[in-house]
Amino acid sequence: MSDVIRHLSIRGRVQGVGYRAFVTREALRHGVEGWVRNRRDGSVEAVLAGAPENVAAVIEACRRGPYGARVDAIDERQGGADELSLREAAERFSELPTA
Repeated sequence: MSDVIRHLSIRGRVQGVGYRAFVTREALRHGVEGWVRNRRDGSVEAVLAGAPENVAAVIEACRRGPYGARVDAIDERQGGADELSLREAAERFSELPTA
């Protein structure tokens, strides 16, 4: 089965609670590539790429979030290679600056 790329927009209490570090740990644990960043509107944005079952496992973890987070909604759509290319060179998964 071929890899998938998913773009997520996560809303709730997801900034100031270690959410980006949580997503990074989960992605690396499941062998998923991509990036995560805060958005100025208070949401967190992420692009995840990898085997469908691994990406699904990270998305499920994103629904829970770390201790102290409250996830109200996740908007999910198909992502593209152009979005994936925003990660830092030579990094499997990046925490990007706020956008």
